[in-house]
Amino acid sequence: MRVMAQMAMVMNLDKCIGCHTCSVTCKQAWTNRTGTEYVWFNNVETRPGQGYPRRYEDQEEWKGGWTLNKRGRLELKAGGRLRKLLTIFSNPKMPSISDYYEPWTYDYATLTDAPAQEHTPVARPKSLLSGEDMKIEWSSNWDDDLGGSAATEKHDPMLRKIADKVKLEFEQTFMFYLPRICEHCLNPSCAASCPSGAIYKRSEDGIVLVDQDRCRGWRMCISGCPYKKVYFNHRTGKAEKCTFCFPRVEVGLPTVCSETCVGRLRYIGLMLYDADKVLEAASTPDEHDLYEAQRDVFLDPDDPDVQREAEKAGIPRDWVQAAQRSPVYALINRFKIALPLHPEYRTMPMVWYVPPLSPVVDVVKDTGEDAEDQGNLFAAIDALRIPVEYLAELFTAGDVAPVDGVLKKLAAMRSYMRDINMGRDPNGAIPQAVAMSEEEMYDMYRLLAIAKYDERYVIPPAHAEQAHALEELATECAVSEYGGGNPEIFGEGSGGVDPIAVENFQMLKDRQTSDTIASPSDRSARVNLLNWDGKGTPTGMFPPRADETEKP
Repeated sequence: MRVMAQMAMVMNLDKCIGCHTCSVTCKQAWTNRTGTEYVWFNNVETRPGQGYPRRYEDQEEWKGGWTLNKRGRLELKAGGRLRKLLTIFSNPKMPSISDYYEPWTYDYATLTDAPAQEHTPVARPKSLLSGEDMKIEWSSNWDDDLGGSAATEKHDPMLRKIADKVKLEFEQTFMFYLPRICEHCLNPSCAASCPSGAIYKRSEDGIVLVDQDRCRGWRMCISGCPYKKVYFNHRTGKAEKCTFCFPRVEVGLPTVCSETCVGRLRYIGLMLYDADKVLEAASTPDEHDLYEAQRDVFLDPDDPDVQREAEKAGIPRDWVQAAQRSPVYALINRFKIALPLHPEYRTMPMVWYVPPLSPVVDVVKDTGEDAEDQGNLFAAIDALRIPVEYLAELFTAGDVAPVDGVLKKLAAMRSYMRDINMGRDPNGAIPQAVAMSEEEMYDMYRLLAIAKYDERYVIPPAHAEQAHALEELATECAVSEYGGGNPEIFGEGSGGVDPIAVENFQMLKDRQTSDTIASPSDRSARVNLLNWDGKGTPTGMFPPRADETEKP
């Protein structure tokens, strides 16, 4: 047994309203620099839909994640070292900018500077890559208005597998929201795909990061990640990805997306796992068994043997105590209602989901029956508007049984708590029907429905003795050289690069398309204060006087 610690997240999809607050705050905190205009470390997808980038789940096309070879051993779906060497300068299995979207702004100067005229001037969309006029055809959350419609059916890889079981008539349509971040996998294929070894997994908390100094921009990590959560910054020539907000986590604060989530649907906690079992679990032959195989990798933090091995591995005592109080461990291994996203990719993802139940109640209400009655709810799961088969394709590699069990537990909790809230005696038969005790059911209700801040986020801060190592990581793993770490002294990087916005779009366009490093074209007109001794007036600080300009 080799005990290691891993920060993990669980999202309750029943609470997600698709407001995109998490996406916006993450964007503002991490990807508001030049070169990252199209990058969304956190995005919220409408399901059914194509996702972001488009059709990223079609691994027959993109070759992400792992697969088993003829000898039953794990190998990258995109191929081994020889295949990567042959395609290192031209990788054919990578989404193009059209699969993400070409970022744009609007030519607002036309509106503000146009003279009086008969017709209202139009602010045309301008590409943030080329500065030219463009036609907007796609964006990161483009499926919002199309979720569940026939327009998405032919493009959704998950729907193609169960097309005969899905009804897409308008009056019977279904949809739900799926927030996504980097999975910070136990067996990350992005790290295995990187030729320069720039992507690594932190040993103290399992967060997967990109070493910006070692990254050479080969972009094999983008192909290797089946979730397509690694991005390329075309300004710096480096790969970037979600950092799980490690500067916040190190001081005990939740990630930005979790902190600002309106629905309070995210849970963060520490998991202990046996590192020696990861390879065996990821190599499970039957895809339907991968969910249980990953659960078996997780260790019980209340087990004295696990605690002793954790101490030998150098895991602090307060971290083990945090693992004991972890809401993530409770949802995954105690209540068994959280499921991994696409376990068939064999990366052992560490962002799990509680599948949505809400449409069940709507189905029952439409029949005129009591929507909270135990018998009605259990029966309605079989007629769920969101087909159980679709949820199974997302969370259990197509195995319906675990998803059905989770939905029945959620339905039982709703019925059981309804009696209590109505002042009636609780019915102990309801939890027994789903193999739970009454105490367990109430604890599950409290965690899912009314958990307080310190119950949803159990994050042990880093220790003082780790400060030096963490400080070194902070300099190596800054999101980009423009966002911290190594800002350039000269040229346009001096002092950091401003994010592209409406106010500075024209200025940045002129600067990026000029023949020299910065405008004006006459570089001698720039003031250099680096060699100034503080005495007198350096050349170029003030405009020349009239008598000086007249001199021959």
